[in-house]
Amino acid sequence: MTTEMRLDGRAVINGERVAARSGQSFDCISPVDGRILTQVARSSEADIDAAVSAARAAFEDRRWSGLAPAQRKRIMIKFADLLLAHADELAITETLDMGKPVKYARAVDVNSASNCIRWYGEAVDKVYDEIAPTSRNALALITREPVGVVGVIVPWNYPMIMASWKIAPALAAGNSVVLKPSEKSPLTALRMADLALQAGIPAGVFNVVPGYGAEAGSPLALHMDVDCIAFTGSTRVGKQIHVMAGQSNLKRAWTELGGKSPNIVFADCPDLDKAVQAAVGSIFFNQGESCNAPSRLFVEASIKDRFLEKALALVPDFAPGNPLDKGTVMGALVDKVQMDTVLRYIESGKSEGAKILAGGEQTMRETGGFYVQPTIFDEVRNDMTIAREEIFGPVLSVLSFTDTAEVVRQANQTIYGLQAGVWTRDLNKAHGVARALRAGTVHVNQYDEDDITVPFGGFKQSGVGRDKSLHAFDKYTETKTTWIRIDSPV
Repeated sequence: MTTEMRLDGRAVINGERVAARSGQSFDCISPVDGRILTQVARSSEADIDAAVSAARAAFEDRRWSGLAPAQRKRIMIKFADLLLAHADELAITETLDMGKPVKYARAVDVNSASNCIRWYGEAVDKVYDEIAPTSRNALALITREPVGVVGVIVPWNYPMIMASWKIAPALAAGNSVVLKPSEKSPLTALRMADLALQAGIPAGVFNVVPGYGAEAGSPLALHMDVDCIAFTGSTRVGKQIHVMAGQSNLKRAWTELGGKSPNIVFADCPDLDKAVQAAVGSIFFNQGESCNAPSRLFVEASIKDRFLEKALALVPDFAPGNPLDKGTVMGALVDKVQMDTVLRYIESGKSEGAKILAGGEQTMRETGGFYVQPTIFDEVRNDMTIAREEIFGPVLSVLSFTDTAEVVRQANQTIYGLQAGVWTRDLNKAHGVARALRAGTVHVNQYDEDDITVPFGGFKQSGVGRDKSLHAFDKYTETKTTWIRIDSPV
């Protein structure tokens, strides 16, 4: 199928596939083998202006926001159905573009994106407004209204899922959207826009404009006619997004950012094998390119040796392979820049005194792709670079502890607060530690279980706002009060 696919890298603006107004494009390089997949429109400020203008016109004439919620629901469900109908195409495209194993692109990414769009489509005509409990001579209506034009900037690690988390509630609420996918993996977002049009989402309502961050992302965040900017990516860029929102029109800025999630395993863990599998599987899933990856593993000293013995026995199961092979469980890093970044972090771990137990090297050089061995460090201190900074690669840092209060202190000793894990059979301990951890999600006796019905986001410098669940509507709607004076003779 890969030889038959025609990959279109042009932008989608006002319902049409278009080249960048400058005529410029850039190579879309596959991390699988280093080959050029296609040319992608190198969009810039002029293209962002065109997309925002189309989105604004669509919002103002109410071609989408003016539809009854039940009508928007039907179209969004059709959109979700079309994603599943093109699942193989989308999965292969995602793998070629981003490097993740095709088995997960199909089973996780496509299915999750479709489910997200379907769920918000189903929710939109089931969320009620309110009437305030005023005196009898007044009627106070509390209603939600779409904010208008929503700018969305998403990362390269889960292109379809991250896009759907943003666009689904934004569209369901009646907004128009301009999506800027990462230049490292733009292809499935562009194809999603085609399918949205096919489903019946009107032209101009959902626009996708690929390009580099400085050339397309910044103009979107600074645009005076964008009412809201939603971003997932690094904390460094997230801070810039908030500054740009303030510099421009004080647009609402929602940012889901980095993580350095602690995973704490106590000696009374109810199932050590399950804890080991979760610790290893979660850090190596998606090549470690996950913001919520449990990259800091705290193991109680009395069981650490036994835990590491079991963990090292699992490492060969995660050996990188061809992502297009359905048996592969760990693929390629997204590009050479990211691979070199991960390798630099590994070298810093060695130089700062951590003990490498497995991996640590580039592999599969002969393919022309960008692969790194699954890597485990022991004897890590919380002040080491590999324990403080987000690596975004298959690198696990192992720390030991003997005291509950101390491990909580160390777990919280980070600028991030996205997720955390706790493994213990003691309910009091589980509850107490979970309450004490400063994280948006705390997993107990599992890691990474998830559902669209629960919010996703972080504390501290892991971001502002929540994706998923009904809480996401708060990001893309305004709350309006309409106060009606009633002079009733009764």
